[in-house]
Amino acid sequence: MPWVHEESCTGCGLCIENCPVDAISIENGKAKILMEKCIRCGSCHDICPNEAVRHDSEKIPHIVASNVELTKRNMKISEEYFGSKEAGLKCLDKMIKHFIREKKIAEQTIEILEKIKAEESK
Repeated sequence: MPWVHEESCTGCGLCIENCPVDAISIENGKAKILMEKCIRCGSCHDICPNEAVRHDSEKIPHIVASNVELTKRNMKISEEYFGSKEAGLKCLDKMIKHFIREKKIAEQTIEILEKIKAEESK
């Protein structure tokens, strides 16, 4: 999903003019992408002279780091609340299961979407 790097956005409006579904507005002088309307066509990304419109893949390392920090924090809270290291490890196991479940959801969604793509391409 696209996102706007606010420090790079000058609010020039080119992305708004080129969005085929009117999914971009200006708020506080910066472009804002309305995700519920965005069709992920890439027009905003391609037209932006400042490369302010970015792709989610750039956020992956930050999201991973955030997930790790959240897990460590939850482990520490569990250890303190329940008074044992085992409670922290149990929390860690639950977080691992959570991310495995998220991975399965993504994999199954991709599998279905790939089938749709294959059918639509015939």
